Amino acid sequence: MKNVDDLIESAAELADRGLSKGEIADELNVSRETASWLVERSGASPAADAGASDGPSGPHDIHVDWSAIGRDSWRLSTMSAAMADLLEKEGDSVDLTIGIEKAGAPIATSIARELDTDLATYAPRKHQWDEGDLDDLGGSFSRNFAQIRGRECYVVDDIITSGTTLTETIEAVKKQGGKPVAACVLVDKQGHDEIDGVPVYSLLQVLRVGNDE
Repeated sequence: MKNVDDLIESAAELADRGLSKGEIADELNVSRETASWLVERSGASPAADAGASDGPSGPHDIHVDWSAIGRDSWRLSTMSAAMADLLEKEGDSVDLTIGIEKAGAPIATSIARELDTDLATYAPRKHQWDEGDLDDLGGSFSRNFAQIRGRECYVVDDIITSGTTLTETIEAVKKQGGKPVAACVLVDKQGHDEIDGVPVYSLLQVLRVGNDE
């Protein structure tokens, strides 16, 4: 995608397919606020003028398109190997890698293979979000993969936009009795060193420079 118009068109297509705004945010690697603005601007939402307060250029956000990596298994595995290299210095006691769905799951799969750990996946509550309060929703661990059972683990996702999803996942792991030792992402838009006491590693940090006004 080359510009905002392409993002608006993609948001409209995803909305027409029935995806929630939370899922659209995940697919386009933008914040929930940006996803709402894109859908509303596309006309796929009845509130087509809502979000006008964000200005003609939309909310302040950075879109990251890593599809050139994601569509090729060799590129994906190579990138994941680099992320695994960031994590493995955390010790030998970790035997579980948790991927945050959707995009974090295939990355975590490759990392789990590199580090010889079991694999778990977590579906965050934002996938259910369309309007209203996220606190009324809940995420879940898939029963088709490894369970937490008090184990030490790594948490993996593709992009940190605000840190909300990673924070939620870390809290969910702790509630299951697990111990998140470290987290790793491909791109961090916020420059986190740690979240909830858990160190965060990223291959890339993208920081906005300049006056947003």
